Amino acid sequence: VQLQASGGGLVQAGGFLRLSCAASGLTFSNYVMGWFRQAPGKERELVVAISWNGGITDYGDSVKGRFTISRDNAKNTVYLQMNNLKLEDTAVYYCAARLRWRSEIRYWGQGTLVTVSS
Repeated sequence: VQLQASGGGLVQAGGFLRLSCAASGLTFSNYVMGWFRQAPGKERELVVAISWNGGITDYGDSVKGRFTISRDNAKNTVYLQMNNLKLEDTAVYYCAARLRWRSEIRYWGQGTLVTVSS
């Protein structure tokens, strides 16, 4: 199983980025997908999760109204559109897959670095 995250980079505050996570080796539509992030010196935190068919999403309070998660089960890919980026969004972003909404993470992606500058 592989979760390949991409799309990170350097962006100015107020800017936007779109992350992608391409999955292979698993039945993608069976998995709840999520994006997590870990900032320097901080614990990894859930950014947002999306249900198997995309009908349910759960955003962290710090990103509500700015980030949007979506998935394309035909392409085995989950996306994270990040708008109005803030300095505090700087982190390594990881995609993750789990079989149920609150179950343990089954698979992690390798992470993609997002750096927001002033």
